[in-house]
Amino acid sequence: SASEGPLWALPILGGSPRRLANATGHDGAWSPDGKKLVYANGNELYLADSDGTNSRKLASLPGRTFVPAWSPDGKEIRFTVVDPKANTRSIWQVSVDGTNLHQILPGWHPKSGECCGQWMPDGKYFVFLAPPIGRGRQLWARREAGGFLHKVSHAPVQLTSGPVTYSDPVPGKEGKKLYAKAGFRRGELERYDVETRTFVPYLGGMSVSYINFSKDGKWVAYVSFPTGNLWRSKVDGRDKLQLTSSPLYTLQPRWSPDGSQIVFYALRQGHRERIYVVPSAGGSAEELAPNHPGPQVDPGWSPDGESVVFGGDGEGKSALYTVDLKTRRVSVLPGSQGLFSPRWSPDGRYIVAQPQDGRSLMLFDFRTQKWSLLTKEFAPWPCWSHDSRYVYFLNSYQGAVERVGIHDHKVEQVASLKGFHMTGLWGGLWMGLTPGDAPLLLKDTGTQDIVSMDFHVP
Repeated sequence: SASEGPLWALPILGGSPRRLANATGHDGAWSPDGKKLVYANGNELYLADSDGTNSRKLASLPGRTFVPAWSPDGKEIRFTVVDPKANTRSIWQVSVDGTNLHQILPGWHPKSGECCGQWMPDGKYFVFLAPPIGRGRQLWARREAGGFLHKVSHAPVQLTSGPVTYSDPVPGKEGKKLYAKAGFRRGELERYDVETRTFVPYLGGMSVSYINFSKDGKWVAYVSFPTGNLWRSKVDGRDKLQLTSSPLYTLQPRWSPDGSQIVFYALRQGHRERIYVVPSAGGSAEELAPNHPGPQVDPGWSPDGESVVFGGDGEGKSALYTVDLKTRRVSVLPGSQGLFSPRWSPDGRYIVAQPQDGRSLMLFDFRTQKWSLLTKEFAPWPCWSHDSRYVYFLNSYQGAVERVGIHDHKVEQVASLKGFHMTGLWGGLWMGLTPGDAPLLLKDTGTQDIVSMDFHVP
C-alpha cells in the first residue's frame, strides 16, 4: 500500500527533481492541460495548481484512495477506493468542482471489485482492471459515450482472459494502443527449515496454498493457485483427486477429525461466501448452513467432529458461529461480536480469533466461557501448533512468522521473511503449518513483462 510523503516532479529527460510546494500524499496526476494536480492522501482526494500550490480538499471517501485519472476534457476525475473491511476495490468519480461524487459500477463486482482505470484519449471508453472471482486481474472497458442518435450500454466488456494477469493499463496517445504489465501467476510451496533457517520446496514445490493435513498426517488437502480448485492426496503425492472446480474458488479446506469429509468456504461470482462440505473420497459439495444469511467464511472443525465454527455477519456486524452437524442448528459464540477468523485448538479447549482491525488476537476458553487478549501483535492467519501450546501467525509488518504462547503470552520470532516474496489470492497473505509445526508459504515464481495491445472498438 502507498505511504504518504512529499510530492515531487521529475523531468522526463533528466534533471533535478522539484518539490511540489507543500503537497503531501501519494498517486498524483496532472490534468490534460497541465494546469491542475490531483493527488490522494489517505481517504481523501486533493486538488491543487500544477506546482502544488493552492491545495484544497476535493472529496472524502469511505476507504483509502488510489490511482486518480482525469477525463480527457478535464471535467471529471475517477479513482480507486479500497474498502478496509472487505478488502475490495471500487471505482468512483467526482467533478473538479467537488460535486457529483458517486461510485461508477455499484454492485457490479461485489466480491472482488474493480480498480486502476484510465480514459482512452477520445473519452469514449474507460479501461480498468477487474478479476473474475479469485482469478488474476483482466482488462475491461466501459463505453462512455455513444453517437448522436443512439444510446449505448455502459456494461463493462472484458478485453483479455486466460492465465495471464494484468496491471497498470496505460492508453497510447493516439488511442490505438493499450499498454500494461502482464504477468503469469505461479508459486512454489516452501517449508521453513529450522536447522538451515531457509525455506525449501515442499510437496514437490507445487503452486498450491491453503494446505491442511488429516489428523493422522497421511493425507493433505490443498488449493491450486491460481485456479482455486480443491485437491486431496496422500502426503507422498499418490491417490491425487480433484474435489472442486469452477465456478467455485475454494479457500481454507479443513479435514474432519475422522478424515471422511473436508469443509471449506468458496467464492462464487454473484454470490456471497458460503461454507461447503465434500466427501474426501470425492462427490458433490453441499452447503453446510444454507439458511444462515450473510457471508460464511473461515470454517474449522471441533476436535470431536460434531460441529463447525465459522465467521459471519450478524445484524451488520461480524461474529463467530457454530453449526451442530446433527441438527444443523447455528448458534452464535458468546461474546464474539466484532471478531473473525476463528481457529479451534486441537485439544478443543480454546478458539482464537481476530478483531476487525486485525491488530491483535483474542482467546476464548470453553472452560470459563470468556474471552481474553492473547497478544496485541498484528496477527493474520493464526495457526495452532499440534500440541495446542502456541499460535503461529504471519506478521507482515515485522516481515516474520511469529508465535505466541498460550499460557505465558510470550511472542517470539520463528522465521524471518526478509527477501521472501509471497504470492496467492489477496496478495499472498496466507500461511500454513506442517504436522511438525514448520511454517508453509507460497513463494512467488511468476513472471512479468510490459506488453502492447491493439485497441479495437465496435
